[in-house]
Amino acid sequence: MAVLSRHCCAKDGAAPTVPRREAKMFKPSCSKRCGIELLVAVAALATAASSSYAQTFGVELHNTLMPAAGGMGGVSIARPQDVTSALNGNPATLSQFHGTQFVFSGAWAEPTFNMAQSSNLPTVGTPQVEPFAAKSTAPGTPVGNIGVTQDLDALGLPATFGVGFVTTSGGFVDFRQVPASNGTNTGMTIFSLPMAVGVDVTDNLSLGASLAMGIAFYDGPFVGASGMTADYALRGTVGANYNLTDATTLGAYYQTRQSFHFDNGLVINPGPGQTNIDIDMDMPQNIGLGVANNRLLDGRLLLAADVLYKLWDEADLYSAIYDNQWVVQLGSQYSVGRYRLRAGYVWAENPIDQSPGTTIGSVPVGELPLARYTQGLLAITSQHRISAGVGVVDVLPGVDLDMMAGGMFRDAEQLGPYTQTSIVSYWVGAGLTWRFNQ
Repeated sequence: MAVLSRHCCAKDGAAPTVPRREAKMFKPSCSKRCGIELLVAVAALATAASSSYAQTFGVELHNTLMPAAGGMGGVSIARPQDVTSALNGNPATLSQFHGTQFVFSGAWAEPTFNMAQSSNLPTVGTPQVEPFAAKSTAPGTPVGNIGVTQDLDALGLPATFGVGFVTTSGGFVDFRQVPASNGTNTGMTIFSLPMAVGVDVTDNLSLGASLAMGIAFYDGPFVGASGMTADYALRGTVGANYNLTDATTLGAYYQTRQSFHFDNGLVINPGPGQTNIDIDMDMPQNIGLGVANNRLLDGRLLLAADVLYKLWDEADLYSAIYDNQWVVQLGSQYSVGRYRLRAGYVWAENPIDQSPGTTIGSVPVGELPLARYTQGLLAITSQHRISAGVGVVDVLPGVDLDMMAGGMFRDAEQLGPYTQTSIVSYWVGAGLTWRFNQ
């Protein structure tokens, strides 16, 4: 939803706003019994967070499925064009939104995920995973995002407060149609409930902070081995925005880890001799930097760029799968009358760790084949994605409509001598923004 921010120009047909200030802004060892089963199980757990959301960075969506930002490649750190992107990204940018704004949006992510495994993966107490080549039959995933903001001008405070409900990561994978896969089937979704505030400190500087409660639902990787498990975890974000010139805005934020602990997340050898295992899993720390400029074409052309750095090496479970990752997002928006025409391009570094070692989390797994198999399940490796979108201001009085679509180019990855993956995806989405008291 192209939420009207303080940067919208009334002369371009947008409803006028009154700014507080000028332009803002992833031969086995038998040394420990059950180690192999746990590795395969953890692999399938992690897969749930990636294979359906194939446009993710690692397993996180960031703002790639937001109704306006999604059309711009997810760019939103300096001048977000929808409320939910501010709530889910740099909280300092909330001060760019006036009055009361409510956003309701949805999206659909559809991947094609293929995997070929050419070696047996022996386990203890359960049938082994045998060679197979197949496509995951898990369906695409619906994604919902909701947000509301309210400025505090009536209280004499130069601030905007916001709350939301955001889908941050998750997905599904299903190879049950392939007997050789040993019934691999799993799913996980993480929702976030952020509360955030952005404050104008000076005419050029705004600061913001948010605290989000994450709700993770995890379903076990093998039929009969475990059930749906839930956990909750907090995540904090602090950010800043600075107007370098009348046309140029800089933004930055830091986001903490989000640490989930799934009690009895895995059950090995169900029955009298079963072993219950807790699973620790972190979403990583993130650092984001952004710049936006609207000097060209008499202010009608907004150009923006974001850089993300994701600290996978410090995240439980994923530290053995991924290296730290750079992401570069480029986006543009051209305003013509009531319309906003958007386009974006994203380069995301392949995060797969080329030296994964022989331990995933606290589980020693011996030699490399299973570690590579695990990485194959998490191989969101494509470096190139594109997107486009259109927004219509006042499609109804005080209501804006935003639509977006994108795609991730096909990419194949060979992981060791036995595992190969191929992935391609597309996504579409739309949303409405209601504006009051502007």
